[in-house]
Amino acid sequence: MSQHPKPAGFLLLLAILLLSLNLRPAIAAIGPLVQSISQFAGVKSVGISLLTSIPVLMMGLGAIYAGRIRQALGERGGIAIGGAVITIACLMRLWTDNSYGLFTSAALVGLGIAVIQALLPGFIKRNFGARTSSVIALYSTGIVVGAAIGSGTASWLEDQFGWLSTLASWSLPAVAATVFWLLASRHSQSESRSRVHVTARSVPFWRIGRCWSLLLFFGIGTGAFMLAMAWISPFYIGLGLPKGTAGLLLSVLTIVEALTALWLSFVIGRFPDRRGLLATSLLLVAASYVMLIVAPLQAPYIAVSLLGVGIGLLFPLSIIVAMDHLKDPTLAGNFTGFVQGGGFIIASLVPLTAGSLRDAFNDLSYIWWLMTIASLGMLVLAIRFSPASYQRFQQDLAEIQLGEPKPA
Repeated sequence: MSQHPKPAGFLLLLAILLLSLNLRPAIAAIGPLVQSISQFAGVKSVGISLLTSIPVLMMGLGAIYAGRIRQALGERGGIAIGGAVITIACLMRLWTDNSYGLFTSAALVGLGIAVIQALLPGFIKRNFGARTSSVIALYSTGIVVGAAIGSGTASWLEDQFGWLSTLASWSLPAVAATVFWLLASRHSQSESRSRVHVTARSVPFWRIGRCWSLLLFFGIGTGAFMLAMAWISPFYIGLGLPKGTAGLLLSVLTIVEALTALWLSFVIGRFPDRRGLLATSLLLVAASYVMLIVAPLQAPYIAVSLLGVGIGLLFPLSIIVAMDHLKDPTLAGNFTGFVQGGGFIIASLVPLTAGSLRDAFNDLSYIWWLMTIASLGMLVLAIRFSPASYQRFQQDLAEIQLGEPKPA
């Protein structure tokens, strides 16, 4: 197969970008609407965290079963189904002014996102070949931009249309992206259900230590991203800042994330060894959380900007490094599903832990400390992700597939 197949053109790239823009707004809009959700739906801090944690948990389960999802739905059709589920979940929020309805819609949002995220990485590798890293970085940029738009417009939309309509409004771009996807991907190289059934392999990724390292790395990076989405605005509102200012800080954070991820999509090819970027991202994340602890009001825009740069690097790199380890698109997609599956489950616990600590101590500094320690601890893993280690990983995987004992 050619590394630059003809169907992988601008329209297909645009379709991937439009889909990625819809993978976080339904979650990111929750933070700026905390006051209304608490007042009118009777949801406390732990419940608010669940509105973020439930979709992330669903993403994890979807990623774990990426191979089965690909086998059951095929790539192109499955991605379209994921977009349709997001559309329905957002639309039903027009009538979900209670905690049960919100939790149900959150689960459906997570299910739709999970299907898309389980299938798109393998699809991208199949259609973009040597450009996979750049396209993955652009896809990650779209996720971050979607989060920025979702969080940045939530307060204004609430003032204009109410909080329920604000949450439901994301059904419109979701259905538009799904329709565009179906049109743009008609001639793409996609694993059909029958083809997946023939090529699907049950690979014991869990038997290789590197898989668990990558899983943990992705979990911490995504946890930092989801924690910021859920709690930056409520944190600053709790410190006495107006709702609009707190929302602006979250918008600055997500805009900086998006610009950083976009920059990464253009320059990632210059860094075949990703370790320098990984270490930089982790140090920036740790430094920003320290600022939120010791001086949150002295320089809030600097604190959230540093966090935005750190997450803007860390989130796409955690996917790119996993994809780097394997060349076969289907196998790489399934491997990324394993890494993202466990990683999203870990990440789902982060905002939930934050909500529990906030209810218990009326203070978020404890979760900031935990994330600081976790980010610094991840440096130990990051320095081991050298390009030379990818070949050793492939050898270990081949030995396990052949039933040979793995050397100690």
